[in-house]
Amino acid sequence: MILRLLLGDQLNQKHSWYTDGTEDVCYFMAEMRQETDYTKHHIQKIVAFFKSMQNFADWLQNQKYQITYYKLDDPENQQDLILNLKKIIKEKNITKFEYQLPDEYRLDKQLAEFCSTLSIEFEAFDTEHFLTTRTDLAIFFKGKKQYTMEYFYRNMRKQYDIMMITKKDPEGGKWNFDQSNRKKWKGDPPIPIEETIKNDINGIVDYIKKCEVKTIGNIDVRHFNWPTSRQESLSILTYFCEHLLIHFGDYQDAMHSDEKYLFHSRLSFAMNSKMLHPLEVIETVIQYWRAHQEDIQISQVEGFVRQILGWREYMRGIYWMKMPEYQNINVLENQNSLPDFYWTGKTKMNCLHHAIQQSLDHAYAHHIQRLMVTGNYALLTQTHPDEVDQWYLGIYIDAIEWVEITNTRGMSQFADGGIVATKPYVSSGSYINKMSNYCKGCHYKVAKKTEDDACPFNALYWNFLDDKQEYFKNNQRMSMMLNLLHKMDKKKLEALKERANHIINAPNEY
Repeated sequence: MILRLLLGDQLNQKHSWYTDGTEDVCYFMAEMRQETDYTKHHIQKIVAFFKSMQNFADWLQNQKYQITYYKLDDPENQQDLILNLKKIIKEKNITKFEYQLPDEYRLDKQLAEFCSTLSIEFEAFDTEHFLTTRTDLAIFFKGKKQYTMEYFYRNMRKQYDIMMITKKDPEGGKWNFDQSNRKKWKGDPPIPIEETIKNDINGIVDYIKKCEVKTIGNIDVRHFNWPTSRQESLSILTYFCEHLLIHFGDYQDAMHSDEKYLFHSRLSFAMNSKMLHPLEVIETVIQYWRAHQEDIQISQVEGFVRQILGWREYMRGIYWMKMPEYQNINVLENQNSLPDFYWTGKTKMNCLHHAIQQSLDHAYAHHIQRLMVTGNYALLTQTHPDEVDQWYLGIYIDAIEWVEITNTRGMSQFADGGIVATKPYVSSGSYINKMSNYCKGCHYKVAKKTEDDACPFNALYWNFLDDKQEYFKNNQRMSMMLNLLHKMDKKKLEALKERANHIINAPNEY
């Protein structure tokens, strides 16, 4: 008999495995403490994975496949992947072990080492999910000193013939409509009510608590609105096309205290767990746009496609090109601890309060909240990237290491020294004010610099540039701000640095 392992993020109903016959094949899935405990996860993240895994196991059974499924409280469950596999191989007289290649380095290494000890036949299969292999990005940039996502993205557009007029010419006359994707949302156009999913999660929440799994964040069992099956995921995709795509590009960078999702799709968990295929999502969105081009501008669609076809594949390529060394890179030598309010949301800074509280309540924040609010503050306060990594990996429902660590350690914290980003994504309070309503009603004033009620981001920004200027002296994209720093009055800079150091040393006072 063949034993086939399925991990919690390998819920792809379209995989070629399921075109085989059902005889002599047993699938194995397990909820394990190994996975719940390697970092402290958001309660909604664990619920979403467990519910999705259980739904997938039900689907396999309906397809007449044999399935062994260990729940977290199953007495047969050894709570360790390898111990569970050894047990089942022995009990079922397995003659061949098969698995799909994991997307996390730690699991890939764990399974490779396990297979090297097996006396039976084994085979690893592609997940048939991504549009590139693990090594495609490294091959694409071979011999290049600088990796630029834009060139990779253009190549992907050509390779998959997505929004192309000819093999060289993109639709709309431009590859990238990013300049059109930066509007501030001021309450209009109205945002449709989110698509409702009826999920009964009472039992899962109760038994996670009963098993004493340590989690972060909050959950409302009456309103758990994340898709946990392929059917629900397709419903969310349809809703995005019909109600949100029309304004997605315009407001994809906007932030607002009254709206957590704005026009974002909420599809990242469905894709990262492989319930939806990225090309399926892209083609569905483009097909809808083509049928409604009189209403939907190309900039709305291109901005969405770029996130999936460009950034998502690019970040995965960086991960496999640079791991395992990448997880320890700290080029800026930042050493500070993450402030306590990242776990509570209790801060007088309105932008951080909203972004963190939203994350705690919904396991969600969109990319600008992550990059330019929580990530920006962590970098400006020179927090150790290990601590930032663990927070992002745990708190977001879509956070799996291959996509989290490259976005956090690379894009957000610049800990990789410029592998992912060409410059650090830091700003004073002015950017947050430009893209959100967070500054209105805040305890701090965005226009002030060193006063007691001055926005902390302002002093932190200039202090960071001054502290780290040696790292950026040869970075052309930083030259303008460094020139302004060098021209600044010394007493003014000293006052900014004094306030910044107080904020860094006593973060919970703010």
